[in-house]
Amino acid sequence: MNSEQLHDFPMLLTFICFALSCLVVYLTDRFAMPASVRRDNQVERSLFQRLVDDLARLPVIALVYAGFFACCWRPIYSMQGTISFFVIFTGISRAKFQFIREPLIFSDIALVVDVFKYKEIFYATSLNLVFWLVAGLYVFGLTGLYWYLEPPIWPEHFRLFWVLVLLVIAFGPWLALFTAAVNGPVSHLVQRLVGPIDIKKNTVRFGTFSSVVFHFVIWLGRRREKIVREISEFLRSTLHDVWEHDEDEPPLIVVWQSESFIDMRHFGVEDVNLPNLDRLRQQAAQWGRMTSVFEGGYTLRTEFAVLSGLLPENVHIDASYPYLRASHYADVVWPNRLKKAGWKTQFIHPYDRTFFLRHKAMPQLGFDHMMMLDEFDHKPERDGPYVSDLTLAKAVMREIDKDPDKKNFLFVASMANHGPWEPGRVEGLTDPVETYCELLRRADHALGNLAHYLDTLDRPVWLLFYGDHAPLLKSFADPFPDPRTDYVIVPFGTARTHSRGPAPEEEEAPWNLLGRLLYFAGLNQQVPEA
Repeated sequence: MNSEQLHDFPMLLTFICFALSCLVVYLTDRFAMPASVRRDNQVERSLFQRLVDDLARLPVIALVYAGFFACCWRPIYSMQGTISFFVIFTGISRAKFQFIREPLIFSDIALVVDVFKYKEIFYATSLNLVFWLVAGLYVFGLTGLYWYLEPPIWPEHFRLFWVLVLLVIAFGPWLALFTAAVNGPVSHLVQRLVGPIDIKKNTVRFGTFSSVVFHFVIWLGRRREKIVREISEFLRSTLHDVWEHDEDEPPLIVVWQSESFIDMRHFGVEDVNLPNLDRLRQQAAQWGRMTSVFEGGYTLRTEFAVLSGLLPENVHIDASYPYLRASHYADVVWPNRLKKAGWKTQFIHPYDRTFFLRHKAMPQLGFDHMMMLDEFDHKPERDGPYVSDLTLAKAVMREIDKDPDKKNFLFVASMANHGPWEPGRVEGLTDPVETYCELLRRADHALGNLAHYLDTLDRPVWLLFYGDHAPLLKSFADPFPDPRTDYVIVPFGTARTHSRGPAPEEEEAPWNLLGRLLYFAGLNQQVPEA
């Protein structure tokens, strides 16, 4: 029986095409991550649990197949479209994993526009005209070929009615997920199926796209009141007003998040001289290595962990992209709590304000003012791709000078160390590792300038400096042998008179750093647990 004869049996042909779609999807889903990673992330399950996991993917495949079919009523084309859809997601997941060691997740969909808008920062320069020509030729060329060669299997009677019915069946469930009456119970059911949020393990269990869908459904069903209740039970530390007496002087709090900063001397690169970091380690109230929220990339995860004091498990499904709904955490994050206690709060970051939705998230998290790239005199052709750390440090000093006596909290996120570290990035250097190390030296020089300035202020000053994550420096290591970065919490100005002297090296988690600083400054009643 050939395809033309099969078209005489439309229901049978549709079922066969759907079954073949499922078979190919099940066979190709495993390629989302390398075999060794899949083995390391296998979940111990009974035969029944494996069957449940496999069956749970069928509705997702069926809805995708139904979506294609509802638009054309061509079963073979729908099979091709469904297979291509899932394989493309799997391929993207594999490419992402090869680059930053994490498979595709639902929140990556929210970054699609940014990927095309900021190709260099996402290392996506291959998404050029050739890419779009090939992609367009495949999608539209193959679609046109199928529509020309494969006849549709329209129903003989009440055609418009059945077309509308199938459209509702195909797209209705997706739309219904955005209603509270549906996403609440469905999210609860999916959460029970998925269990703990583990991106790698869930990708192994359900494949890329099904895992993306399940995580998205869970995310949709999370209510703000539940989030706040859970976090409030965890987060007990509170601010108290220690400035009740006239003789007490409010401290200046500066947090500097240094992009991709890690002391390469930890890995045997001895020619990286970082004298200012070494000096601050000697003066620090606390210093050492900071554990990583993520192996490489995704600055916002570390940034949010520091600002909120929350562990990834506290943030649950939001941990991958907490700024998507930052308002859910507004009541518990440090900037808002400082703001309520009378502090002026500033976020300074020399990059596009819309990147990672910071233009919406930071005001919700409690920042009064945002100083972003549009307030810097930066020309890439003259200054390089990013604002230098020294320029940023000078901008921070000017901001502090505007309100020298106020309760002031500044969170500074640099960009200068960000890759790619290609030839021409630093004059005379072509090796990525040498380029990165030179940028580290410049970052250390800027840190020294800022530290000298802070120490001249006649008031208590506290500085937290840390690297947000290890660099994606694949020519040196992939992955980095130790993803922990470096941090220091240092008193300056009159706060140095209360310094306890050199402190021993201490490993710390990012969600504890700001709480520790505020504890040293006398603003936090409780010492965050390690």
